[in-house]
Amino acid sequence: MSRRSGILEFAVLGLLRESPMHGYELRKRLNTSLGIFRAFSYGTLYPCLKTLVASGWLIEEPGSAPEEALAASLAGRRAKIVYRLTAEGKEHFEELLSQAGPDAWEDEHFAARFAFFGQTEREVRMRVLEGRRSRLEERLEKMSASLARTRERLDDYTLELQRHGMESVEREVRWLNELIESERAGRDQRRPGPDSPAPRQNSPSDSTTGSTTNSTTGDEDGLPRLRGTSGGSPPEAPGPPDPSEDTTP
Repeated sequence: MSRRSGILEFAVLGLLRESPMHGYELRKRLNTSLGIFRAFSYGTLYPCLKTLVASGWLIEEPGSAPEEALAASLAGRRAKIVYRLTAEGKEHFEELLSQAGPDAWEDEHFAARFAFFGQTEREVRMRVLEGRRSRLEERLEKMSASLARTRERLDDYTLELQRHGMESVEREVRWLNELIESERAGRDQRRPGPDSPAPRQNSPSDSTTGSTTNSTTGDEDGLPRLRGTSGGSPPEAPGPPDPSEDTTP
């Protein structure tokens, strides 16, 4: 299985875990919720769905009432098929969610993994975020070294392109730092020390004064809401590989 198809299968299983969908709706969700799949077509999606069905992770069901299916057949149209996640498919997806190896840190796979962080255990989220940050810090170091070697031989436009690529990576590293600190803060709030007082029970007056579990955000797990973390996608992955990396010193 190629890395690209593996990411697509992961995303399909994750979306169908939320609710059954037919192919058109599924493709639309992949396009709008996961921008990394904007360029793929039905010719890519349907073979993936067939593979997942053959693996026992999805089942196909008629998506219309019997009379509508008959009308579609008489009109020469294909009746809609709804894809539903099986118990085995759910178990397989949860197994994939628990993985936090190097593949989860790569550009496309990280974006797909991040989109399903709401279904991922906190410790796994931390490993993925820290692994992604480490990978980008290594990339920054290589880009900086390459730029230092080739600066004198680059024209102004190529030099600006190099700088733009580095700034994009630096922005994502700062964003990851914020996410990691938020995860740590949330974990610490959920693990009080032995000498910590018992949590105070809310009184009826709390509801009238507008107090919440977290006065900063109201988020039940204690995580501050950061731009790009409340249901959205992470910052766009850095653009094409740094062209200067292939430049001979």
